[in-house]
Amino acid sequence: MSTRAYKLAEELGIDRNEFVAKAKEAGIELRNAMATLDEAQAAFLREKLSAKKSDRITEARVAVTGGASVIRRRKRTEPEPEPVAVPEPLHVVAPVESAQPEAETDPAAEPALDAEAEGAPAAVAPAAGEEEDDEEAAAKIAARGRTGPRDDSAAPTPDRAAQSRKQFREVVNLREQEMLAKQVVGRTAPPRATVIDPRTLASPRRKRRDAPVKKSVAAAAAAKPGKRIVRIEGDVSVADLAHQLGVKAPQIQGKLMGLGMMVSIQQTIPAETAALVAAEFGGEVQDVGFQEAAFLEMPAVAVGDAQAGTPRPPVITVMGHVDHGKTSLLDALRKTNVVAGEAGGITQHIGAYQVETGGHTLTFIDTPGHAAFTQMRARGAQVTDIVILVVAASEGIMPQTIEAISHAKAAEVPIIVAVNKCDLPDANPQLTRQRLMEHGIVVEDFGGDTLAVNISATKRTGLDKLLEAIVLQAELLEPRADASIRAQGIVLEAQLDKGLGPVATVLVQEGTLRRGDIIVVGTHYGRVRIMNDDKGEPLKEAGPSQPVQVIGISGVPAAGDLMHCVESERVAKDIVDHRLDEARREKTPAAKPRISLEDLFAGAEGGSRELALIVKADVQGSAEAISSALAKLSTDRVKVNVLHVAVGGITESDVQLAQASRAIVVGFHVRPDAKARRAAESVGVEIRTYQIIYEMLDEVKAAMAGLLPPTTREVVLGQAEVRQIFSIPRVGVIAGSYVTDGLIRRGAQGRLVRDGVQVWSGRFASLKRFKDDAREVQTSFECGIGLDGFNDVKVGDIVEAYEIESKPAEL
Repeated sequence: MSTRAYKLAEELGIDRNEFVAKAKEAGIELRNAMATLDEAQAAFLREKLSAKKSDRITEARVAVTGGASVIRRRKRTEPEPEPVAVPEPLHVVAPVESAQPEAETDPAAEPALDAEAEGAPAAVAPAAGEEEDDEEAAAKIAARGRTGPRDDSAAPTPDRAAQSRKQFREVVNLREQEMLAKQVVGRTAPPRATVIDPRTLASPRRKRRDAPVKKSVAAAAAAKPGKRIVRIEGDVSVADLAHQLGVKAPQIQGKLMGLGMMVSIQQTIPAETAALVAAEFGGEVQDVGFQEAAFLEMPAVAVGDAQAGTPRPPVITVMGHVDHGKTSLLDALRKTNVVAGEAGGITQHIGAYQVETGGHTLTFIDTPGHAAFTQMRARGAQVTDIVILVVAASEGIMPQTIEAISHAKAAEVPIIVAVNKCDLPDANPQLTRQRLMEHGIVVEDFGGDTLAVNISATKRTGLDKLLEAIVLQAELLEPRADASIRAQGIVLEAQLDKGLGPVATVLVQEGTLRRGDIIVVGTHYGRVRIMNDDKGEPLKEAGPSQPVQVIGISGVPAAGDLMHCVESERVAKDIVDHRLDEARREKTPAAKPRISLEDLFAGAEGGSRELALIVKADVQGSAEAISSALAKLSTDRVKVNVLHVAVGGITESDVQLAQASRAIVVGFHVRPDAKARRAAESVGVEIRTYQIIYEMLDEVKAAMAGLLPPTTREVVLGQAEVRQIFSIPRVGVIAGSYVTDGLIRRGAQGRLVRDGVQVWSGRFASLKRFKDDAREVQTSFECGIGLDGFNDVKVGDIVEAYEIESKPAEL
């Protein structure tokens, strides 16, 4: 049975970082407090690090008056400052533990500690060679100190000796209680031997006056209210949060309602929300759950920092309509016949290749249409630097060409148009360029900023100009990466090979991947046993923007899964176990939270100022009219971004684009098919269909307004003057007030004003009319007002009640 290191540290009462250091001293290496310990390691550390009393005891024979001696036993601990002794003429040493080490000198040369004043009575000592218990010896010393000088002929009676021992033990018990109280309150070491006034043994009244403060009294006097620490692991249920805060669950639900959340007792809330609620009750949330980011090294290159990191090859994705020549173009660039290995000349899987041209290295990714490209973006991976849009000059713009344009624009990457098949008799490159303008792509020939090159992949003409355009665009981008960290990348494709096992094609994005590294890919992990380049040659290491084939993963990952190199196999296993636990807790592993028009109405996406839409219509005329009408709705504060407009039903491809771009699919006189509906439900994409165009425009306007923050204003409800103060036990201070203007409403916002200065602001804790709770109290009536968390109320203070009104923003 495994145990987390931080939990064992809490069990032993040791700080987490200190526990890791002590475990290392004990011979167990821990990376941090989140590491896992097996049962044997945990048992060893419990035994090794448990708090133990020191067993180093020294014995010394101490001479006392009369020529005899007693055996003194003391435990060695760290020294601490001398306490102030009670200034009395006669003192007796109490048999408590000493924090002062015994001097390594002759015990006979030690001064007589038990008889400090001249003429002090001597202690009864055992015969030579005998040892006497410290407690009995001290009791006899105390008894002799009370009865005067030693008289061998007048020994104390058994009754008097028993009474002395009983009184002495009472004092000793009190001293032990004082020592425990100091340890609890001050967390200090036990005090060294402290002198005790023997008069406390004889006078019960003096004993009560001079006796040390008991533990309960000392702890109550020194204890101060502090923040209650709430330890959670990720999301936490309302019931669990209430239990740890020591409040009732409906109180937690009330605070959540104030934040706009309606939840049940067993429903979970995020850790960030739990922290806000806990702060309302004076608590502090500590997320002690597994923090995956702590084990994954982040790149040091800041986004957009052109001076950071080292230059890397650009990553180019080739997109376009089916059979427009995407793979043939790559085949021409690589000078190998890749198409011959594809069924029917159509790409069946993702391929990644590197091309050297003019001293520049370019990484190309071939995709089957654009599905994989979209899926990678939906998983949060921005793979591509440049998109090459392949358009056949003989066929022009086709439906998948339009979709590829929409995907490239949504990814916000530059586009280079490769007008292919210019060698065919029916080719019309100029008309193709004109048709591209209808979809927002203006080439340089027509005054735009998009590069367009005429090529023929089969004849291999125009390829030099295309490569020059790619290199020029890459120089403008200046892609960089940090090659010094542990490798990070993305899976382009994966399959199960009968002879090799799971094989994954990985594009390294950051760092350097080396053979033998431990990697985590999705919910799988393993060691890189074999690593080959795109030509099948073995590699020892691969840098940024280099595609490699990796063998050694425990299972077949999915396309788009992120790959991270970690420091050890134990860390990799912990990360995978955590991801599997998270997947079991979540019914639908949606990569993005659901976006709906209702969310936009409520302003849930208040940080954004752009409404992304995908429009599908039954005919081209309706599609163009809707697209134009939606574009005219844009204002300076909110922009409508129509990512894709097409004719036909709503398909799974539309849902994928909406998921990757956090957009809403809008249909006019069309419906989603079964696959699209299932995909939308699984990934949380909103689909809205309409029959009337004005209804569509009205809802989009409302959604745009929902993107803006609501306008708020303060409305003063009334004022009351404090005329008398009532202090009620276990409730606090109640301000007996007279409402002078308006009304005071229970639960409203309030403030307390004294001499024109605001001294308190918050909510009213209670409002009473005589002894009954009141919802509100009108002008010229008296009431009792309780202020939440504030008791410093004085006669003459003014209590103001107000509310905050919120109005939806208007365009």
